[in-house]
Amino acid sequence: MRITAGIYKGRTIRTSEGPGYRPATAKVREALFSMLEARGVAWSETRVLDLFAGSGSLAFEALSRGAQHATMVELSRSAARTIEKTVADLGIEPGVAVVECVDIFPWLGKGPGRRAQFDLVFVDPPYGENLTGRALGALDRKGWLAPGAIVVAEIEKNAVVPRAGDAYALDVDRTYGQTRIVLWNRAST
Repeated sequence: MRITAGIYKGRTIRTSEGPGYRPATAKVREALFSMLEARGVAWSETRVLDLFAGSGSLAFEALSRGAQHATMVELSRSAARTIEKTVADLGIEPGVAVVECVDIFPWLGKGPGRRAQFDLVFVDPPYGENLTGRALGALDRKGWLAPGAIVVAEIEKNAVVPRAGDAYALDVDRTYGQTRIVLWNRAST
């Protein structure tokens, strides 16, 4: 898989194989990033959180476009190592791309602590496990999101869009083949 735009355009993203891994296709990534740019995302000011990161493809696309920072959270040790190899392959500066090999829910439950809040969050859980709503709730309850943050979920085409609560305003719900992209804006507080 290759990065579609930015300073790493054309560079390879390593991928993991196994049940539940389905890296976003180039078509889906291009459509998603076009939506984000149309909404005025200022990449140089954007801190990205990629939950259920898999290959980290969405975080790497954001970094390629100039995102300030990306934290990629992935439970699988093998997948996390693969993401770390891509970070090294691309020569990304230490601290700009952080890989957390942990279960996202206990990790989110601790809150950001001294970390800065995130402006853009990708939620791409394994299909059929209904984890998106739970992740949205944890992000909101524990203060992970900057005011006006954008949260993007990649879910299966026929999935029910989770109720995101009053903290979120649904902005986009589009289907690309078997993939559905849902985008919420975090209400400013």
